[in-house]
Amino acid sequence: MLQKISLALLGTTAVVMSANPASAVTLQVNSGPFSSYADAKTVTFDDGTANDPNGFVTYSNITSNIVQGSVSGQYASPYGDNTKFLTISPKNSNVAGDSGFVNIVFKEAVNYFGFYAGSLDDYNFVDIYKGNQLVKTFSGADVPTAIANGSWTSTQANMFINLVADTGETFDRVVMRSNGIAFETDNHAYRLAKSVPESNTMLGVLAIGACGMTSLFKRSQQKVAVKG
Repeated sequence: MLQKISLALLGTTAVVMSANPASAVTLQVNSGPFSSYADAKTVTFDDGTANDPNGFVTYSNITSNIVQGSVSGQYASPYGDNTKFLTISPKNSNVAGDSGFVNIVFKEAVNYFGFYAGSLDDYNFVDIYKGNQLVKTFSGADVPTAIANGSWTSTQANMFINLVADTGETFDRVVMRSNGIAFETDNHAYRLAKSVPESNTMLGVLAIGACGMTSLFKRSQQKVAVKG
């Protein structure tokens, strides 16, 4: 009986140690200009900067990207949004926000990033990174229920987009870019993943548990042998 249980525990540990699924991020959407995740922290751009009041996010490659209102041929405010927002257009396109891309780096790993997208287009892109590894790339055409046709007023082109890491997965950098005019977003939200146990920690707990169970059964077997 002891041998069978020990082998079962070792087998379970081996499966957990060998299970290393590729990092994955899925898309979800909600209406309204803010994240539906109550524990998310938000960067609003309302002060005219891309500074995170919580101190966990650094934006780079920002030039004339923070704007307000709508300018024909350049950018359109996300539907119902009267505040400042971020716009991204192709480099050297001679419009506001023509930096080509914006780099967003998190000081700690996150498992969620979201933003209110306005007049979504199929040439708007979001790249998700973990370190230097590209985890996933999404375009406006990938967003569930969206019609990425650049409409200024349709709820199918103006929605809050949530990028959610699979259980146990994290990422630490996001690149937002656009191959056309323009990619308008506001109210960037994120959630730190530090409360989620790392896989190495979980493996350690499993290993300790397996050793403890094996040791307990050995002591039980010894007591039976002494009594016999």
